[in-house]
Amino acid sequence: MISFTPTEEQKMLVDAIKKFAQGDVANIAHDADEDAHLPPEIVQKGWELGLLPAGIPEQYGGFGEYSAVTNVLAYEEFAYGDLSLALAVNSPALVALPLLMSGTEEQKAKILPLVASESLPALTAAFMEPGIAFDPVHPKTVVRREGDCYILEGVKCYVPMAKDARLMLVYARDSESGKVDGYLVEGDTDGLQVSGREKLMGVRALPTYQVTLNNVSVGLENKLGGEAGTRYSRLLSHSRIGLAAMAVGMSRAAFDYARQYAKERVQFGQPIATKQSIAFMLAEMAIEIDAARLLVWEAAWKLDTRADADGSAESRLAKDYADKTALFVADGALQTLGGHGYIREHPVERFLRNGRGFATFEGLAMA
Repeated sequence: MISFTPTEEQKMLVDAIKKFAQGDVANIAHDADEDAHLPPEIVQKGWELGLLPAGIPEQYGGFGEYSAVTNVLAYEEFAYGDLSLALAVNSPALVALPLLMSGTEEQKAKILPLVASESLPALTAAFMEPGIAFDPVHPKTVVRREGDCYILEGVKCYVPMAKDARLMLVYARDSESGKVDGYLVEGDTDGLQVSGREKLMGVRALPTYQVTLNNVSVGLENKLGGEAGTRYSRLLSHSRIGLAAMAVGMSRAAFDYARQYAKERVQFGQPIATKQSIAFMLAEMAIEIDAARLLVWEAAWKLDTRADADGSAESRLAKDYADKTALFVADGALQTLGGHGYIREHPVERFLRNGRGFATFEGLAMA
């Protein structure tokens, strides 16, 4: 039987993140987007809440047990405050969680202790690629084996925090077998080039970069999972539910702002919330958010309880629905505000720009 009643530990964590997101983060979100800059002290404060270390076993320096359900609950609250901040704080998980799920014991022992550090570790992953119709199952970045090393070639984009990354997890397709695996690449490896910061329509406060791999050579021990390889389909499912949870969190923020505005905005002597067109639109927004939220929670629960399955069907459904919900709710929020929704002083135009990206985003989060 499925139960989504949070544990006491989950309640405490979610409450702490909610307080942080609706206080510290909400206060800086507008300026961070305008300036295309996340205050480092806010990112650090988000990291200090301890979400990722809490999911790393004690033997690797953490202090907890991994749970996809816990992560999606937390990501939802982080994204309620600001999507850019949520993705920034989540960036070390792009390496840590794949290691936890697919890494060899040697890889885990070497890298996971970095996650237990007090400061945000400089870890990220290179997943997406530039061009039309990127297919995560058939990436164009390729890898070939030459003797006792692997050679990677290709171009990645939307790589968060890449400029200062100490370690990067690069996903590539084997040129012979076609299998997709992750490869651990040091930030200063020869042939790894990080281009200038990308200028995006949304998540403007999150620094993302294009990364070029030109004959990048790594040792055989750097292949995620070693000879066994990477559980790529399952990792893709964890990524999708992470992004879907963030889409739900942002949708909730847009809905709450629009609802409050509709209650306070008076026209012809009445709050516009009493107008049937506005009330019905808000109701439909609330319905879609709840539906997306339950799909995300169910997908996360199945990943937690079915270790032998990849969860691809549930995660794809959850992400597709949450992607559409984010755009629908953000657009509805803008319509609720009318002309004011197009003014940058209100956050709904930012919600709409951020929401439009979810249909494109792949691999930017890991739950």
